[in-house]
Amino acid sequence: MAATRSPPDVATRTVTLHFPTKEDLLFADDPFAPRSLAARLDARPGAALDAVGEWMRDTMRALDERDADQGREPGETWSLRVKRARLIAEDEDLRGTARASYYELERLIAAAVGNDAGLPPNALAPRLTAYTVVGGLRELYMTNEARHPATEELLPLVDRVLDFARAGLANCTG
Repeated sequence: MAATRSPPDVATRTVTLHFPTKEDLLFADDPFAPRSLAARLDARPGAALDAVGEWMRDTMRALDERDADQGREPGETWSLRVKRARLIAEDEDLRGTARASYYELERLIAAAVGNDAGLPPNALAPRLTAYTVVGGLRELYMTNEARHPATEELLPLVDRVLDFARAGLANCTG
């Protein structure tokens, strides 16, 4: 990872004590955590992919609110997440860590989609749907459409990923 500067009020040593490796720093406290998705899927009244979309929208808007409460510029979180995605994409070890972290999200989505479709979670259709959703959402940061991201510009892209996954699911189960 390239050398970075700590904020003026945080010593570099303090950062390295809390985050000894670049993986610890880049993957700490991800707001798109499996436990929050699991809670949303458990409480859902409707289709799994609708719940995933609501979870994404709510999490994204909560991040915007946090930025505003902390006096950050609008979209700052998304600009940082784009930089984070690029750092991960450029480093083989970070890509591996990222891929491993997506497994639990994929498993949760496959189980919920399978439940909706009356299929086991390890059937092809739920698994492909889960991979499509997680992969598509991950790739949003790398697309041309997300070069200057803001929540209101990213939300239609989230919907496109979910629509793509729905179409694939319908093709596999219909």
